[in-house]
Amino acid sequence: MADMPAQGWFNAWLVYRQPRVIAMIFLGFSAGLPFLLVFSTLSAWLRDEGVARSIIGYFGWVGMTYSVKFLWAPIVDKVPLLGLTQWLGRRRSWLLIAQVGVGLGLYYMAQLNVETELKGVAICAVFIAFCAATQDIVIDAFRIESAAVKLQGAMAASYVFGYRLALLVAGAGALYIADFFSWQIAYFVMAGLMGIGIVTTLFLSEPVPLVSAGDAQSSEEDLKASKKALAWFVGAVVSPFSDFFKRFGRFGFLVLALVAVYKLSDITMGMMANPFYLDLGFTKQEIAQVTKVFGFFMTLFGAFIGGVMVVRYGVMRPLVLGAVLIAVTNLLFSILAVTEPDLQLLAIVVSMDNLSGGLATAVFIAYLSSLTSIAHTATQYALFSSLMTLPAKFISGFSGVIVDSYGYYHFFLFAAGLGLPAIMLAWIVFWQSKDALQ
Repeated sequence: MADMPAQGWFNAWLVYRQPRVIAMIFLGFSAGLPFLLVFSTLSAWLRDEGVARSIIGYFGWVGMTYSVKFLWAPIVDKVPLLGLTQWLGRRRSWLLIAQVGVGLGLYYMAQLNVETELKGVAICAVFIAFCAATQDIVIDAFRIESAAVKLQGAMAASYVFGYRLALLVAGAGALYIADFFSWQIAYFVMAGLMGIGIVTTLFLSEPVPLVSAGDAQSSEEDLKASKKALAWFVGAVVSPFSDFFKRFGRFGFLVLALVAVYKLSDITMGMMANPFYLDLGFTKQEIAQVTKVFGFFMTLFGAFIGGVMVVRYGVMRPLVLGAVLIAVTNLLFSILAVTEPDLQLLAIVVSMDNLSGGLATAVFIAYLSSLTSIAHTATQYALFSSLMTLPAKFISGFSGVIVDSYGYYHFFLFAAGLGLPAIMLAWIVFWQSKDALQ
């Protein structure tokens, strides 16, 4: 976790010309497309059809599928797919299966009637989330195995660019299509766009992990151990966890606590964002233009700033800054809740929120990447990213109940307050890391 030596600003920006960094844009798009379609965009569809906010809040638990992906990450990390693995390689074979699953799930959901088939919508959303989470496991491993640590900040920023581009399509694009045609047509189009990810997977080359001697030995031992069921379980499931605590000791518990609360404030308020805008009286086109299109560019700008800051200052200082910005900017939504609908004020709040969110996300991905061991890339990163979202997704399920009971103003104050533990833990980890280097 040691911070890297500072580089000149010009040389730091040149990192975005690396082919490996550019390639992450396309994988980021494939990962980002299904996320809103079972989260924020789905909540807008449900609210637009008159579904109660408390029920919409419970749909936030669909996102917990992403949060428990570490349960099957060892299988994705170690188990080959008959026929496909020999053809595409270990990472690309799983990637293709996951992407096809997302596309089929979206295609089926597009045929459902929300008013009469709400249970079917929920089941379909869980299936899509499962396939999308599997895709995330593979892409995270692919990214980490494709470049050294010093490039991970820029790799993360490019990934965020592609991811946010997909969010723009799945957010603003879906809202525009729903406004002009219907929600069903919007989801049919989104299903077709998963073809971009499928084509990208077919044209990618399998990454060559940058392994150390110790990691190579560990990988060789895992390969031999996989011949027996019990040994495979130890190598694929137990070893990634024991490896983490072997490297970090008791300090690892503090690191895991930070991972668990870092995005708590941001994710908790996300499920109620679109219902909030609709309840304020904004149209779907206005929401698309301000919160999705304009917000996209602010997020992109924040992500690239985050990537450059990691190259320039290392990971820990920007990590603390990101935690502070997330909590502070979420307070701005409480102002929107007590004022008359104003597109200009909405644009200001959204721009600040997305700028801080983009910066914090790029930095946090780089931080999580620095925690992994190449010998257990997929499993360890899946654990970190799952731990990052699980508490927030659970709490977000009650967001509709909180809004119905106390109103949007107090809900956003509550969401902002959830950012305080992240700020304190990020500061503690920062100083602990500094002490370890002395």
